[in-house]
Amino acid sequence: MASSKQETKEIIFKSKLPDIYIPNHLPLHSYCFENLSQFGSRPCLINAPTGKVYTYHDVQLTSRKVASGLHKLGLQQGEVIMILLPNSPEFVFSFLAASYLGAVATAANPFFTASEIGKQAKSSNTKLIITQQCYYDKVKDLLNNNDHKVVLVDSSIDDNNNDHVHFSTLIIQEADENDHLPDAKIQPDDVVALPYSSGTTGLPKGVMLTHKGLVSSIAQQVDGENPNLYYRSEDVILCVLPLFHIYSLNSVLLCGLRAKATILLMPKFDINSFLNLVNKHGVTVAPVVPPIVLAIAKSPDLNKYDLSSIRILKSGGAPLGKELEDTVRTKFPNAILGQGYGMTEAGPVLTMSLAFAKEPLNVKAGACGTVVRNAEMKIVDPDTGKSLPRNQSGEICIRGDQIMKGYLNDLEATERTIDKEGWLYTGDIGYIDEDDELFIVDRLKELIKYKGFQVAPAELEALLLSHPKISDAAVVPMKDEAAGEVPVAFVVRSNGYTDLTQDEIKHFISKQVVFYKRINQVFFIDAIPKSPSGKILRKDLRAKLAAGVPH
Repeated sequence: MASSKQETKEIIFKSKLPDIYIPNHLPLHSYCFENLSQFGSRPCLINAPTGKVYTYHDVQLTSRKVASGLHKLGLQQGEVIMILLPNSPEFVFSFLAASYLGAVATAANPFFTASEIGKQAKSSNTKLIITQQCYYDKVKDLLNNNDHKVVLVDSSIDDNNNDHVHFSTLIIQEADENDHLPDAKIQPDDVVALPYSSGTTGLPKGVMLTHKGLVSSIAQQVDGENPNLYYRSEDVILCVLPLFHIYSLNSVLLCGLRAKATILLMPKFDINSFLNLVNKHGVTVAPVVPPIVLAIAKSPDLNKYDLSSIRILKSGGAPLGKELEDTVRTKFPNAILGQGYGMTEAGPVLTMSLAFAKEPLNVKAGACGTVVRNAEMKIVDPDTGKSLPRNQSGEICIRGDQIMKGYLNDLEATERTIDKEGWLYTGDIGYIDEDDELFIVDRLKELIKYKGFQVAPAELEALLLSHPKISDAAVVPMKDEAAGEVPVAFVVRSNGYTDLTQDEIKHFISKQVVFYKRINQVFFIDAIPKSPSGKILRKDLRAKLAAGVPH
């Protein structure tokens, strides 16, 4: 329990950059569009598939219209909309509209199965879903509950069908109607975003991120005279990472809006499309994850494109190895390459490379940066809770206004993660060196990271145990060059079912989960190692994998 950990003397680490004033009394949308009169005519969004450009005035006005339209559909302050979309202007308009209404946006991966979407919709008490026609079949069963409404952004479904409305109807309004938004009294601690995360253990949980928390996190990165993450208004920022992931939503979209940069929306990653867009639009900032870095490093077509416009390659979502970092540096000699470290519950950014600052500092390869401004970090011994000095590895803890309010409807999990002094325990193991740089060396938490996506072992284990031929199961990560980690299962067959095969199990799981949660390999075992209290000893199973003796 995080709340039970005691320290006699805390050793606290802070940013090398001075603290700044953060206007976290403002609602998120007001903060992002602050000083709009100076930047309204600047390009804000470019939709890569069509090339359509939206100015800052366009985005602000359309978001307000969508907010008004959602209100007419019955959406009230504090209620939840689910955004089930790839990167698109409609995603941005919908998220900002929720902010204007004082509502809450929860985003889900469009590739989720109907069951996965249903679980998140139920957990979050979603009232309205905004999606594309191609995903309609995944959500239509939710319409049996009259509380749910569906908005389709590209529908050709029969207009007489009352199951849905067109997104376009939300924004076809007279200009003066836009002034009739409900007068939402938004408080700084009101929740505005509800991403889902497995935290340090267990099933996915709703992470309550507030207006104050997101404003604080954005400001920690891009505000002040010497921003930690120096986005310029003339920058073109490539948004290829999915906006349903907090890294992209926060550090790409919202930070880009605050900096009044241009955000290029790319719905899905393809290496040649990626390179072509950089070349075509003069992309200057490319936030990526290690699998994209790997694809860049291995692409034989790099020399066909002019990539000299890129000045920042920022990697996050999972650790980036030194060898891969060095390889990419040689291919982008004009670009700054560095890492950031985040966790959904932390709002999400904990550390960021000072190589990205307006007045950059040299950083070490493999480092995840230094702690962001207006925040505190400490490293604690996982066994004793004692605060550790530099160059000693322990659990990374963070404190500041940017961290989550807590897990939705789960006080117990919240208290396990955030102690009474406000410290959030990440479940990651690392150390801070003599130059205040953070290095992550291990993970306490059970979470598996597939290309930056979260896979909760408990979720897959529950599905495995529902198979009649399986008596017990455990899921752990296995190293993979392309994905970082993939889930593998240790399975105990039920008595008499010696014919149960790996392929049968993999097929059983693949029908129920999104692609990145699929079981990569199955190892049959006589018994799952467990502690006296019944907790799965995952470290023993990981050791079996590392030793190459998975049985």
